[in-house]
Amino acid sequence: MNFPNLLTLLRIFFVPLLVVALVQDDFGLRVMDWPIANEHLALAIFLMAAFTDLMDGYLARRWKQVTTVGTLLDPIADKMLISAALISLVQVRAVPGWIAILIIGREFAVTGLRGIAAAEGYTIKASDLGKTKMVFQVIAISLMLVSIRHKEWAEWAMWWMYGVVIFGVASAIQYFFKFWNGVDERTKLRRRRELLAMAKREQRHKRAALMAEKVGSSAVHR
Repeated sequence: MNFPNLLTLLRIFFVPLLVVALVQDDFGLRVMDWPIANEHLALAIFLMAAFTDLMDGYLARRWKQVTTVGTLLDPIADKMLISAALISLVQVRAVPGWIAILIIGREFAVTGLRGIAAAEGYTIKASDLGKTKMVFQVIAISLMLVSIRHKEWAEWAMWWMYGVVIFGVASAIQYFFKFWNGVDERTKLRRRRELLAMAKREQRHKRAALMAEKVGSSAVHR
């Protein structure tokens, strides 16, 4: 277990803390007798988790510690964090439910496409639109957390959330076309190979049958 993987696991650990801090009214924290609002605590937790997302990939590449476990856990941790934040914001009536459903549904759809593509031996890399969507998500959710207590931020935060929806849908369409083009070509190529192998087997069977006939006819003539 290397340090980048520990950061990924730490991000998963932050998820229940974020939910509790945001949806539990009786959950409170004091620092030097100064109370910290739940929304501010949730914002701090979310930003720390987002920071681990930035650092684990960077450190893994820089220190050449990219592992299979980290590759698998990193997107799972990201989706857990974003899904937990959005569902919690819906719970406190800060974000409309349809936005959360659309964003979370998009995450599951892209994950499914990547999984099917990987099974076919085709890797769908993260696009620039997908990376931009992630940046918009962090900013939009952070602004939403602030707007819970500071209502004047609500409209500005919602515009950022609309940006997340736009970039999310656009990147999902892009992933679909990459999936369709890549997997479709590989499926066609595999099918051609299967047909070619089948044709070769049929030819071998025919040759074997002809040889058997020749041998049989020779025996009869003798």
